[in-house]
Amino acid sequence: MMAGYLLFATERYALPILAPLAQALHAGGHEVAAWFEDGAAGASLEGVPSIGLQQALAMRPRAVLSAANWVPPFVAGAKVQLFHGFNVQKREDTRGHFRVRDLFDLYCTQGPATTRPFQELAAREGHFAVKETGWPKLDPLFRDDGGQAAALRAPAGGRPVVLFGSTFTERLSAAPHLYDRIAADIAQGERYWLLTLHPKCAPELFARYRALAGDNARFVEPEQVMAAQRAADVLVSDTSSIVSEFIVQHKPVVTFRNRVPQPHMLDFDDPDRLPDMLARALSPEPALMAEIVRYADSIHLYRDGRSSERVIAATEDFIAGRLGRLSRKPLGALWRGLQIRRDLGYWGPSRP
Repeated sequence: MMAGYLLFATERYALPILAPLAQALHAGGHEVAAWFEDGAAGASLEGVPSIGLQQALAMRPRAVLSAANWVPPFVAGAKVQLFHGFNVQKREDTRGHFRVRDLFDLYCTQGPATTRPFQELAAREGHFAVKETGWPKLDPLFRDDGGQAAALRAPAGGRPVVLFGSTFTERLSAAPHLYDRIAADIAQGERYWLLTLHPKCAPELFARYRALAGDNARFVEPEQVMAAQRAADVLVSDTSSIVSEFIVQHKPVVTFRNRVPQPHMLDFDDPDRLPDMLARALSPEPALMAEIVRYADSIHLYRDGRSSERVIAATEDFIAGRLGRLSRKPLGALWRGLQIRRDLGYWGPSRP
């Protein structure tokens, strides 16, 4: 296989991040392959061959674009971090979004709120570069999606469309607490609901929410979440990355017991208040809309649907040396590389 780009993921929720990149790479004439491990094993991207460890080694890619927390360091090519979500402050920075794992050469950041901290880390550490590109996952929100969003919205018949999405983190999840109120609202039929859950949520929660589908609601699979976000007027969620994804469209979000409530959210802690919060979200006050726009532009300025192209350009700039020279990776990189070898069962030579 000739040198090209290798897409890497360890969870199904990475697929919507990598799919726009695959399309942009194909449009640019690049060879593309995908390597999926762990929770993403067995998944596929349309038009992209799926390969395994030995094929990835033989491919000797120009770059590995990772939508995971890690990347195999013994595979050839520049190692590029794409992120699998926004910083929603589920954890302290050193354990969460801004944790540096010593494996990546280039961080493609989503917007000013993540670019500045990573630039400071890069200046201190010296072994990776940072380039603000926007996030490929959001490209479909701002360009033609072939009618997918319109198809999800059509059954509403003119009613407001509410999207519900919940994190898998049990202590932060709204799904168990809001089920009864959401079910009651669906039964009334004044609004049309699109329902989705993080792929890591418990199977019994999936079963309960799938059972709500009918004339007034539809359950949306993870691969359709971007189209659902485009189709909906309002999001109901918790402390989930989908809050930031949705708000980039300058649409209101209702959050249940968010870990760090902020002015751009309509946060509440009593499930019985859900109807009132939806009414506020569907008729947002100017002050709320101003906060939504301010926050959205701080995390993701780009509304042209071309973040994937910027990631590719940044990667090519890095390969060409236009983003500066890096220092050697610290000893922590060696330790993490050994852990990854153990987990994958590979002790052969590296392919620099």
